[in-house]
Amino acid sequence: MLQGYTVPLSPRGEANLASAPPWHYAGDLVGVEFWTDPASAEATLPEGLDPDPKTSGRVLALFFDWQFSGENDEYLDPVRSQYHEFFVLVDAHLKGEPVSWCPYIYVDNDHALARGWVQGFPKKMGAVHQTRIFASPGRASPTLAAGARFGASMSSGERTLAEARVKLEEPVSEPSSLFGRDTINLRYFPRLAAGEYDKPVVHELVRMIAEDQQIADMWAGTGEISLSPAVGEELADLAPVRMGAGFRLSMSYSVTEVRDVG
Repeated sequence: MLQGYTVPLSPRGEANLASAPPWHYAGDLVGVEFWTDPASAEATLPEGLDPDPKTSGRVLALFFDWQFSGENDEYLDPVRSQYHEFFVLVDAHLKGEPVSWCPYIYVDNDHALARGWVQGFPKKMGAVHQTRIFASPGRASPTLAAGARFGASMSSGERTLAEARVKLEEPVSEPSSLFGRDTINLRYFPRLAAGEYDKPVVHELVRMIAEDQQIADMWAGTGEISLSPAVGEELADLAPVRMGAGFRLSMSYSVTEVRDVG
């Protein structure tokens, strides 16, 4: 009997791209808050979500350096467990509740790609880089202090799509000022039958459940980001019209499920 959680199913069940949850994540984040044209933000929303009337057009751009593990100490296999990711979160409303919506996300690891599709993240392959912090500081490494600077970038198909700069000013004691919203995803799998391409097999809004989430060493300051157009991409349609905060933090959480929003 073939075994596995995702394809490819195999005799021992070890060849699948994503093993069954729980999934555990830890990573460092460089991010920028900005505002785009409200009409451009609204255009990305699926049926069931509405613009947030108080913050319409607000977007978070997030560059992550991640480490993953399941229940078998997968973090000891860095080539599979380490990856980089970039995504944007758009402010929205779900039945009057402030939430975030992820229209675009890029990752450089196929295992993370598969886990993302299961959760409803519309992941594409890309290359993501960010300035790192090292325990032994020097001229090649910033520290978490006022004036520290960080850079980040994302490319896909050898085209640069996003570039960001952040300069820290002060620590943040209450992360919910930036991360106080649940993320809503769209789990979608199309049908491959003539005449039924517009009738997907799976089409459901779900709430991402981040269990045991912890945020540490959060600093904020100024930020700037540019989004560049490219063939086959629509990320640049969310180009900034006004900048908000820049920030840097560390985060960890676990995933065992998503929940239907009903």
